Amino acid sequence: MVAMAALAAVAIAQEQTPVEVPARPPVDAPELARLGRYAVGVQRTRFVQPGQADPLQGQDRPAIVDRELPVVIWYPAASAGQGITYHTALSGEDGRDVPFDLPGLASQDRPVAGGRFPLVILAHGYGNTPEVLSWLGENLASKGYVVVAPAFRDPPISIRTDAARAGPIARRPLDIAFVAHEAQRRASARDGIFASADLARTALIGYSMGGYGVLTVGGAPLNPAMAGLSRGILGPYAAGGAKASELAVPGVKAIVALSPAARFGDVPIWTGKGVGAITAPTLIVVGDHDRVVGHEAVRALFTTPAPAPRYLLTFQQAGHSIALVAAPPAMRQRFWDMDWFEDAVWRKDRLLPIQTHFITAFLDRYVKGEMDKDAYLNGLTVQSDAGRWPGAPVGRVAQYSPGPPASTVWKGFQPGRAVGMTFEYRPAP
Repeated sequence: MVAMAALAAVAIAQEQTPVEVPARPPVDAPELARLGRYAVGVQRTRFVQPGQADPLQGQDRPAIVDRELPVVIWYPAASAGQGITYHTALSGEDGRDVPFDLPGLASQDRPVAGGRFPLVILAHGYGNTPEVLSWLGENLASKGYVVVAPAFRDPPISIRTDAARAGPIARRPLDIAFVAHEAQRRASARDGIFASADLARTALIGYSMGGYGVLTVGGAPLNPAMAGLSRGILGPYAAGGAKASELAVPGVKAIVALSPAARFGDVPIWTGKGVGAITAPTLIVVGDHDRVVGHEAVRALFTTPAPAPRYLLTFQQAGHSIALVAAPPAMRQRFWDMDWFEDAVWRKDRLLPIQTHFITAFLDRYVKGEMDKDAYLNGLTVQSDAGRWPGAPVGRVAQYSPGPPASTVWKGFQPGRAVGMTFEYRPAP
């Protein structure tokens, strides 16, 4: 009875422990992770694309249905209101949804701030939801970006059938292209919240399966063999196919791929120059112990010759779960549920702000054209641990490194916090 009472007390304490808003960085976060000057608004809508092949339906061939995608939009707001609580769910080991809540920074349906802001398409991974990427969507909105995050409604990841696997493979690039085109169309028509989005300055961000999607939509030509993994759906969109051009999104200034899927078994995803055909600057983020997509396969995306700048941020000892929020209390009771969120080595309140820092520098530089952000991206020592700051105070130093020439500690990091990472840069030819 004593043991049972102790367990009950622990459970109650977990439920009552306050969860920090993921978009708000802690005090040891790097400089550019801090929130921007705008309040953050959030709206929800639905995009419907008629006559789409659904690999999860149909017997001999995929059924043709109207494809409906719920969409979360984070945007710069004119004023703040009460912070939202997100209600969402991820699939458990038995395939049934496990619901949980996440605190948000955004306020529902606030008036949009004045101005025109770059458009960001934010694509989640297999079995995820937009809400688990709120750390990035809300943070970018506070810095003057309109972030559009569709919910792809994947089948439970524990289902191992060929049709279930074909669902995300087939639909992810098609859905991302459709959402980007539809958001740009509404921006051009000055429709509602999209009137504040500048379609000529578009960025694509994707995690895991979403990373595969944004690299494909960003210009990497699909291998025709991908038709076999998608119940034939991707055949017309592969290199040389009649619909290949429909995947192209105009106005893309930058691409961010977080732990992107780079292979599906023995089938190469892309053909020809592969990701080397992408003409937009690209930032890739991965853990060197990622056993889901494979660190070496992702690293090859960085080393492939390309006509635009490439960046690679690697977290040493990190696995695949680098881009979701920290596990909420409801997802900490079973290993399967917690493993969606938590890395074996890295704290989430370190992983997410570091990614936010570099993504902010990258988008500000290549989408907004802020040249001063080059100092946060170029000329850094490859190994974060190798940085030195002569003359810096000894002990706990809270100030940010100014970067070269005064310091080789990565610019914007506190001296004791630039550890356990590598950052590599390949300039355009």
